Amino acid sequence: MPARIPEAARKAAFALTASLALLATACTGQVPSGADDDASKETTLTFWHAWSAPGEVKAVKDLVAGFERTHPGIHVDVVGNMTDDKINQALRAGGSKAPDVVSSFTTNNVGRFCSSGALVDLDPFFEKAGIAPETTFPKAMNEYTRFEGDRCAVPLLGDAYGLYYNRTAFEKAGISGPPKTWSEFETVAKKLTIPRGDTYQQLGFMPNYHGWETTTEHYLGQFSPTYFDRDGRSTIATDPAVEAGFVLQKRLVDSLGGYRKLERYRAGLGDEWGTEHPFHTGQVAMQLDGEWRLGMALDTEPAFEIGVAPLPVPDDRADQYGKGYITGTIAGIAATSKKQNAAWELVKYMTTDTDAVVGFSNAIHNVPSTLAALKSPKLTYDPRFKTFLDIAANPNSTTSPASVNGGVYLTTVQQVGYDYESGRLKDLKAGLEKAAAQIDTDIAQAR
Repeated sequence: MPARIPEAARKAAFALTASLALLATACTGQVPSGADDDASKETTLTFWHAWSAPGEVKAVKDLVAGFERTHPGIHVDVVGNMTDDKINQALRAGGSKAPDVVSSFTTNNVGRFCSSGALVDLDPFFEKAGIAPETTFPKAMNEYTRFEGDRCAVPLLGDAYGLYYNRTAFEKAGISGPPKTWSEFETVAKKLTIPRGDTYQQLGFMPNYHGWETTTEHYLGQFSPTYFDRDGRSTIATDPAVEAGFVLQKRLVDSLGGYRKLERYRAGLGDEWGTEHPFHTGQVAMQLDGEWRLGMALDTEPAFEIGVAPLPVPDDRADQYGKGYITGTIAGIAATSKKQNAAWELVKYMTTDTDAVVGFSNAIHNVPSTLAALKSPKLTYDPRFKTFLDIAANPNSTTSPASVNGGVYLTTVQQVGYDYESGRLKDLKAGLEKAAAQIDTDIAQAR
């Protein structure tokens, strides 16, 4: 099982907009300088995290136990299954029962965490420790843990998105290997599609945005969009990469049978997180997904051999093949904590100690979040998992930039996708211009 359900968590986080917005205006209870405690003295920290599965909870406890062995004077009370909603309420309220250290599955909230002051800026801690984040963490992970010069979070394992493919179906269709460009991908997807009446015996790829992980940001990540200019204004209507990504997806939808036919087929397919996922069953021959899918698919003992590769790239970016979209778990120190130096020792250990990061990655099968850990010989994994390690380390890999109102702008972009793929939106340029104006308005209102 994956360490989390990233997309489900992200979508759930969007529903929290009203409660999270309070962070931007409510008093966080922070003090001007909370890092005045003596970390060498005996103390107890409270660490809140969101993992809930038994194996994951054990992995977190083992990680913390390793810290306590190396820091015998610092004890840690670990509290699991804490949602972003609970974390944000605690960060806002403060008090003796509030956490000192938190972790969240939702990188989209980094902008809120940083701009509200709910989590402290970690740059002074990194500087004092002599650790350079730019050379410690992969580029994309380094980017999604900061906002407008404030590094209020740090990566704690990550997720990398790639392409899963049915090697057996590829061989039957005479396809020698995974496609590297989107034009190759379109050809392969059509070749792998086997019709059966007005439906499919096998679909080469489910391109619809209501599919599994086929969100606009995952597609667009391969086109390297900017999303915002230096002044923080939306560029989705002026950045050619955005239009190219939308056009590519719509072309896939049309060439593989059209939106309505694909939606009818999708309605009869299995759940994304269940054993009957359509890639597991062979009903879909290629799947855009994260590193967790490999273990989930293997657990179902599929009747075909699974292949793993990076997602294709635009034809004019063929030299960037190997990159992917990156997201992950974040950790930070509560501004309300009176034990920030001790809290930093815990955060530093969990996120920068190579053996600690490797051990945690081995336990819950997420991608390590430091460049050193990605290369560690102590990593244990299926050889196919290396594809995701390489994607994470690739400097061309992308992520979605932080925003003051979290992932609201991504929801706006996604709605353009829904409207365009279904045919409700005829003029893509006009739709993107309207969406860009809405994004700018939403951000201005959130400040």
